[in-house]
Amino acid sequence: MCGIAGFYLREGRASVSAVRAMCDQIRHRGPDDEGYHVDGGCAIGMRRLSIVDLSTGHQPMTNEDESVWVVFNGEIYNYQELRRDLISRGHRFTTNSDTETLVHLYEEQGAEGLKRLRGMFAYAIWDARLRRIFLARDRFGKKPLYYAVLPEGLYFGSELKCLRAAGVPAEIDAEALRLFFQFTYIPEPMSCFKAVRKLPAGSWLTYDADGTVRQGRYWQFPTPVAETPAGFSEADACARLRDKFDESVRIRMIADVPLGAFLSGGIDSSSVVASMALASAEPVRTFSIGFEESAFNELEYAAMVARQYGTDHHEIVVRPDAVDLVSRLVWHLDEPFGDSSAIPTFIVSEFAVQHVKVALSGDGGDEMFAGYDRFQTLDKLRKLDRVPRALRAFISWAADRLPYSAYGKNYLHMLSRSTALERYFESNFAPWFLRQELLQEEWMLPADSAYLTRTLADFLLPAGADLLSQALFFETTQNLPGDMLVKVDRMSMANSLEVRCPLLDHELGEMAAGIPNGWKIRNGQGKYIFLRALGDRLPPPLLSRGKMGFGVPLALWFRGALRTFLWDHLTSATFAGRGVVSPPFVRQMLAEHDSGRRDSAPFLWSLLMLELWFRQLDAQPASVASRCSD
Repeated sequence: MCGIAGFYLREGRASVSAVRAMCDQIRHRGPDDEGYHVDGGCAIGMRRLSIVDLSTGHQPMTNEDESVWVVFNGEIYNYQELRRDLISRGHRFTTNSDTETLVHLYEEQGAEGLKRLRGMFAYAIWDARLRRIFLARDRFGKKPLYYAVLPEGLYFGSELKCLRAAGVPAEIDAEALRLFFQFTYIPEPMSCFKAVRKLPAGSWLTYDADGTVRQGRYWQFPTPVAETPAGFSEADACARLRDKFDESVRIRMIADVPLGAFLSGGIDSSSVVASMALASAEPVRTFSIGFEESAFNELEYAAMVARQYGTDHHEIVVRPDAVDLVSRLVWHLDEPFGDSSAIPTFIVSEFAVQHVKVALSGDGGDEMFAGYDRFQTLDKLRKLDRVPRALRAFISWAADRLPYSAYGKNYLHMLSRSTALERYFESNFAPWFLRQELLQEEWMLPADSAYLTRTLADFLLPAGADLLSQALFFETTQNLPGDMLVKVDRMSMANSLEVRCPLLDHELGEMAAGIPNGWKIRNGQGKYIFLRALGDRLPPPLLSRGKMGFGVPLALWFRGALRTFLWDHLTSATFAGRGVVSPPFVRQMLAEHDSGRRDSAPFLWSLLMLELWFRQLDAQPASVASRCSD
């Protein structure tokens, strides 16, 4: 596990000091080692967190004649199998590292070799023969990769701060921020800066000496299946799912350093721990986080799993003073990011790294197997299509005339939407009527989801797909890499901890997509097929309890320990002067939240993170791009 960065200038010679400055920004991603390679206008570098092949895994790594070089962030779980095949084809290896596999696989197959990789990764290859940079990112987008194509050349890095250190322009992308206000994150391939893009999950990119850019996709998440395939039974699905899940866990337990697991007390992480325990001769190290507020505390359920499997269990309780780390989170996140569960993710990572360097997590289960409550309400949203259009138009007119504080306004706006897909967006993200009141006009997206469909065209299924398939596809290809995986990657790597996600094994993901939707949700229960396959391994109380998200008691903190901090920032002349929000409406939101009339904590958190990001940006003078060349 590492952080990578580099650039390729069309003219001039690259500077070692410049690529080192880029990598210095991500020392937290790799405190164990560093390395650089410069060839003409190209410079690549890395910071290494040593997990596999501790003694000979130094990067950048090259092939036999030093014509191909690689810097790599991630883990390749099937590298031993690939290594044997490549040796049989005449390639000579000098290390036991999975990194070296990428060099020889590129020599053998180029971009086509990506289809053979099983793991999480973002890497860059310098092909000295073709004078070409090759960038690649894993299928689900677990590892980040930013890039910028400028007149003078290409820049890339694991985090945005690498590109800032190289002097990449920091002009704000207004369109990206408009999307942030709806989703509370900036969807890929966009970033907060116009000049910078994220390489989409499952994609590759090449940049040649003449500035030619080529981009392709080697994998796309399959369309979830609505109907039951012929000859496919639930019993078969359960057996195959159980075997593939255990295999996905087992191959992620390979490490030359101490390894453990996050244990939330939910179905997904508990299933991962159960599978680890069944495959391990030693007690699994588990790490859980709880809160003084009982509604957010899952420690009792995590302890049940820990007792059942005899794990080496560790717990920590988060108190309101933990919010002192908010400014640190903003620096690590690089972009406006409104998911407050970044707080417990950071804290449990900080806690776990005192004992292990690798932790397995249960991320991805809700997206793969329809675990979120919002999936179970989709049928109700679809049935609202029966409401006559004329009546929906009247409802919309009436809702627009109600004051913001009126109860039911949000529901009426949702009801008035033309399609079930629009209602899905309106129900599960920042509603249009709230953004209309909160934002200045130029920061508003259009009112309907047709705009989102066009903007995110690569990630939304054709309109003919059933609603649950569309929602599952969107959550997996957009929400997952834009929100969940950003949070997990940045917060764990901020603490130099590697997190592996067995449920996001691409072979398991393809299997999940092929399981009919009716087996994912049955009688109002999400994850039906997953529980049928693996539920016998879990304590019965876990199977009957309601779903609890990995959240924090923000609503209470905003009325208590964090109140002054929140008000000082959101009512400041600085924030008002940015011309983004309506200051009177922000004060109304704050007052209503204080009184308990309305819980606006998620939206207030997003605004707070936005203002802290603006202030951090204001305090960072742009670097000079000419530093990159001698």
